[in-house]
Amino acid sequence: MNDWKKRLDIVYSTNPDYHYRDESEETEATLPKEKQLLRVSLDKRNRKGKAVTLITGFRGSDDDLQELGKLLKTKCGVGGSAKQGEIIVQGDHRGKVLDILKNEGYAKARII
Repeated sequence: MNDWKKRLDIVYSTNPDYHYRDESEETEATLPKEKQLLRVSLDKRNRKGKAVTLITGFRGSDDDLQELGKLLKTKCGVGGSAKQGEIIVQGDHRGKVLDILKNEGYAKARII
């Protein structure tokens, strides 16, 4: 099957060894929960004085990151976001987030 629609924004190449990169190649496999090295911290920088709980160190796909972010935001009852390997939970919920992560099986989560 010809997948020319995926390459609409690509300029023609005369190099016979050139291979188009497919978007599916960029996805990273998600590490198991036991091997994730998550760090929970409090961040106030560039947020107009508001404190947020920042969870960093997640290794895996964006879908799994979004799922974990949704779980944490729901359990804490606040808003936030999850993108680029970071989860932001509004407010200072470091202890609660750490307890939730430990209960979910993230053994190497810690507060810094």
